[in-house]
Amino acid sequence: MKKTLLAALANNISMPDLSIMQDEHLTIGRVRTELLSGLTVALALVPEAVAFAFVAGVHPLVGLYAAFLVGLVTAVIGGRPGMISGATGALAVVMVALVAEHGVEYLFATVVLMGILQVIAG
Repeated sequence: MKKTLLAALANNISMPDLSIMQDEHLTIGRVRTELLSGLTVALALVPEAVAFAFVAGVHPLVGLYAAFLVGLVTAVIGGRPGMISGATGALAVVMVALVAEHGVEYLFATVVLMGILQVIAG
């Protein structure tokens, strides 16, 4: 029986291994370090998300919501060391033409389609 493309992709996605925390001897100092580093990255992402929203021609809250959702999805699915999850300047510039021609309504569908294509491409 042939597997569907979606089933094959689902087998390649690995969920984060939460048991790894037990191996790393999670201490109060380690938790504090992780929380402070997460807070630092989140605060650094705020001006970037607002700036990219302005470049794309959408309301700044759209950029903040998108940055939050990208972080949440990356945390749930599991990121990799060295992987950057967030908006890029090149993507914001491309979105300007889309938003100007079709409006904000097509922005979400376009981003979802880009994500699907990235998953397929590996």
